[in-house]
Amino acid sequence: MRLPIRPRDLSRCVITQKQRPLTDGFEETWSLAEPVKGWMTRDQGLALWNAARRLSEGDLIVEIGSHQGRSTIVLASAARTVGARVVAVDPFVDGRLFGGSPTRQRFEANLRKAGVEDVVELVAEYSTKLRPTWDRPIQLLYIDGKHDYWTYTDDLRWSADLADGREILVHDCFSSIGVTLGTIAKVLFGRRYTYLDRATSLARFRLSPPSFKDRLRVLAQMPWFLRNVGIKVLLRLRLAPVARVFGHDSPYDPY
Repeated sequence: MRLPIRPRDLSRCVITQKQRPLTDGFEETWSLAEPVKGWMTRDQGLALWNAARRLSEGDLIVEIGSHQGRSTIVLASAARTVGARVVAVDPFVDGRLFGGSPTRQRFEANLRKAGVEDVVELVAEYSTKLRPTWDRPIQLLYIDGKHDYWTYTDDLRWSADLADGREILVHDCFSSIGVTLGTIAKVLFGRRYTYLDRATSLARFRLSPPSFKDRLRVLAQMPWFLRNVGIKVLLRLRLAPVARVFGHDSPYDPY
């Protein structure tokens, strides 16, 4: 005889998506993303994963700057677990800076290999050209586009389609001069964004007015930023041994 299941008993054996740890599934996803060429570290990938896992069914992530898809795979895999979707914005124009059609082909192949192409909508366009015509609500914004001051601050304007309290993640923050100057102008001296934390150069912000203490926490990142600028100078002067003295044991810029 089958005994009736009381609601109290059912609540003990059913674990909803929201109750599961945010990190569930990340290691498997990272094993797919890590081989993809890019500059996103594991800790940064985990920050993206957690941000996407905090979303809900039907939510939309906009990623500005996709390159070959390392971050896209992480965002899309996390988005799938909650029923969200990703719009990847990258111009893929020819030239060294953007990679052109070969990079787009690798991007699409990498997404197919990871099995997330059905979660991602690619818009091959400059973010600055697409933004004025954009009319869809966004629940999470990830910025890793062109790193000059003007493009980055324009990319922050995508937050006009974010609801208050939503998150914005920015790669190469406090390691790129253009991005850091934009952060100083729009976050430290602005009224729309609150700095939360960072995974090395991947900073997380919330769309909400900052307090005085929030602004102080942005200032607290300046020594780390100056250290990164100094390391970049040393690497360009081919003084990698000196950079190692400051804890940078890599031929690449700090990110």
